[in-house]
Amino acid sequence: MTLAPADQLQAAPAPQALPTEPPATEGQASGPLHFDAVLRPNRSLGPTGFVVVMGILTLVSFVAGVVFTLMGAWPVFGFFGLDVALVYLAFRRNYYSGRLTETVRLDDTTLEIVRTQPDGSARRWTFQPYWLRLTEPDPDREDSQIILSSHGRRLIIGSFLAPEERQDLARALKLALARQRAG
Repeated sequence: MTLAPADQLQAAPAPQALPTEPPATEGQASGPLHFDAVLRPNRSLGPTGFVVVMGILTLVSFVAGVVFTLMGAWPVFGFFGLDVALVYLAFRRNYYSGRLTETVRLDDTTLEIVRTQPDGSARRWTFQPYWLRLTEPDPDREDSQIILSSHGRRLIIGSFLAPEERQDLARALKLALARQRAG
């Protein structure tokens, strides 16, 4: 994740929600944006890599299946095909879950988090930045999270990010909140 000015910031992930306020109504930002990040889960294997991996797996499975068929163990051929199908379905599921996004926007009066699920449904949380508490992840624990809390409500953001990315996001958001509060 690269940190940049608010108008250029792009990040990568999505989080788990704890009980929070109901979604807010859609509205315009009041004043300039102090922080704007879109978080997406990392998917290191792109479409071309996927085709290459599946092609190699299919070829190896087919050749092995033919060898077993020639040795008289023809039922094994079907299991090689089943393996390829299961790997394909696992990749499809992984790519589907990778469409999750979280948008974090901070303006003069509101910190807004919008989590868009892979199916397109979205949920929105708003926090008043002056009362917001940001709990940074512990760098020594890989499973630690960024927690936003205010008035008894909590929200975990960036849970799908790598630990270093969560640290960078927390530092950048904390800095943006400090600048926004300072005026």
